[in-house]
Amino acid sequence: MGLFDQLPRLRQAALAIALLCLPQTAPAQEVANLVADTVEVQGNNTLIAEGNVEVLYGTSRLKATRITYDRDADLLTIDGPLTIIDGDAALILADHAQLDPKLENGVLTSARLVLDQQLQLAAAEMTRADGRYTQLFKTVASSCQVCASNPVPLWQIRARKIVHDQQERQLYFYDAQFRVAGVPVAYFPRLRLPDPTLKRARGFLFPTIRTTSQLGYGIKAPYFIPIGDHSDLTLTPYVSPKTRTLEFRYRRAFEKGDIEVNGAFSDDTLTPDGRSYLFVTGGFDLPKQFRLTLDLKAVSDSAYLLDYDYGYQDRLPSTVGITRTRRNEYIGAAFTIYRSLRIAEVDETQPSTLVGGTYQRRFSAPLIGGNSMFTFDLQGHQRKSNSAVDSDGDGIADGLDVLRASARLDWRRNWTLRNGIQISGLAQTNLDFYATNDDPAYAAELSHLTRFAALELRWPWVKSTAGGASHVIEPIAQLVYSAKTGAIVPNEDSRMVEFDEGNLFSLSRFPGYDVYERGQRANLGVSYTRYDPAGWSLGVTVGRILRRADLGQFPAGSGLDGTTSDWLAAVQFDLGDRVSVLNRAIFDGGFDLTKTETRLKWKNEKLDLTTGYIWMDAAPLDYRPLDTSELTVEAGYQVSRQYRSNVNWRYDFIANRAASAELGLQYRNECAQVDLSLSRRFTSSANVAPSTSVDLTVQLSGFGAGGDSSAYAKSCTK
Repeated sequence: MGLFDQLPRLRQAALAIALLCLPQTAPAQEVANLVADTVEVQGNNTLIAEGNVEVLYGTSRLKATRITYDRDADLLTIDGPLTIIDGDAALILADHAQLDPKLENGVLTSARLVLDQQLQLAAAEMTRADGRYTQLFKTVASSCQVCASNPVPLWQIRARKIVHDQQERQLYFYDAQFRVAGVPVAYFPRLRLPDPTLKRARGFLFPTIRTTSQLGYGIKAPYFIPIGDHSDLTLTPYVSPKTRTLEFRYRRAFEKGDIEVNGAFSDDTLTPDGRSYLFVTGGFDLPKQFRLTLDLKAVSDSAYLLDYDYGYQDRLPSTVGITRTRRNEYIGAAFTIYRSLRIAEVDETQPSTLVGGTYQRRFSAPLIGGNSMFTFDLQGHQRKSNSAVDSDGDGIADGLDVLRASARLDWRRNWTLRNGIQISGLAQTNLDFYATNDDPAYAAELSHLTRFAALELRWPWVKSTAGGASHVIEPIAQLVYSAKTGAIVPNEDSRMVEFDEGNLFSLSRFPGYDVYERGQRANLGVSYTRYDPAGWSLGVTVGRILRRADLGQFPAGSGLDGTTSDWLAAVQFDLGDRVSVLNRAIFDGGFDLTKTETRLKWKNEKLDLTTGYIWMDAAPLDYRPLDTSELTVEAGYQVSRQYRSNVNWRYDFIANRAASAELGLQYRNECAQVDLSLSRRFTSSANVAPSTSVDLTVQLSGFGAGGDSSAYAKSCTK
């Protein structure tokens, strides 16, 4: 259709617009625009538009089959079915309406109001006032999909009247009755709820029904309080026959950081005294790219967190730290206070106050080439006790206090020969100074110097097949010499050692600064990797350590003791994002396993599965007085689009019982989410008993900004 063919319609639209723009009793700041297939003017005051009628005013848009405009009454009489799109979040449908040209005031019959494509409110009559308030009479509200074969929604709210405040984004219900599957379950004379577009509204959140073997049946009813635009407070009363608890969460966002405070106060029958906990986390950007972090923890007693499922920590560190990370530089400092919740540990004899700082700088080594790194580390800890007696027999006095300053210089340079062999030279020097107190076994001032030198050879063999697969075999040999001079210092940061593929080619297997690996040794290993064009890969690493002499540095059971270490074997298989298998094993020359760990991850459209198994022989000198044999399972299964189940299970084969178990079931559709979980903790101690918990949480979509649940809607069938 050309421009000249559209002239009749354009003239009709222009005439309609001109009539609507005629001066009224009060000059209009904005005008309404009307477009239709046919427009008829009767006399000087009446305009009739028919066929694909549209009226636009501001952000509102009206569609109808026929509109009659009375200029004297300044009134639109609209025959439906009609649709009003009010901004981005509201949609109104009705059979008949009488509205002003601004679409802000008037009456609609047999109307429906749809908010944010989620919540539907159907009414026999609807009135609009001032473009802000919408009143609905004899109303049903629900966000559930209604099908002809099942006209009763999962839930609905029937009310004598509902008022929607578009400016405040609130819904006010009068004489409201809440129904589930058509059955009345609650009555509210007055009820206020946020509409789906409001993210932060004061009021009650959805409650949680909870029962535990220790606290009995109870309910949690959180109440959300916004405080300005950048902070909020959530208060959650938790009431059961055995406890009166008030939980709280405070959040505050700043221009350059944020802070969150979680805590609770309880008065229960489990203990005669009041109970509480407080966790504070936060982070702030400081000048010159520094970052301040807070992680503070406090609790009234050692069993409180487990009794109320607030956490499973058995040691609580409270830390204030500052860091800065750049390309070739790292600076960090922290102050930490520890509190142990373990019955076997006494806080007075544990390092409870720690302070430390680290500076690292990477640079190119002058003259000799290669890359170097300088590290300065300062650590100090203090015990509450001043006793010089070693009461627990760990070789350290109960009141030992230590301040350590360490300087480390690393160097590495690589060369590649024509035949592909890669040769690397490595060197490291560590100088450590100690100041000790309250332990007569050690002098007040101590120091030791440790030197490393190593030569590493790698010879990667690479082959590609006709099918596109790549094979890489890389034998590695590392010859290391290290020596230490100076005093024997108290060992507190290197008591436990690990042997895995991550430190097979490390200069020292000890994790800290108090002890370094000494002597002449050869770290030997070979790795094989296959990359397949189909998207899967396979990696195998095997290695062992040979020493010239056994210096007795490593405890039996660690896999590192003796002149010849145990064999280390690691296998990793990845099938894209769907399957991942990792196995790590340590076995002696007779192929008897001393440690093994296997982890499996499986993921497809319906199943998420992660399992792990660990076995370790008892090694009292390595702080394992008993054998360890545990299986863990974490799985989630999407039964259907609406149902999802999950299980978490940990089984102790040595104790021949489960350590913990949890079962969960979630139902979710377009209008509701129901979470049901059953958990059991089987372990116990002197202050914590086994317990069982059942939690039920129900959330209704359509009130407040809870996300789009349309993907979970069921299809109506004929």
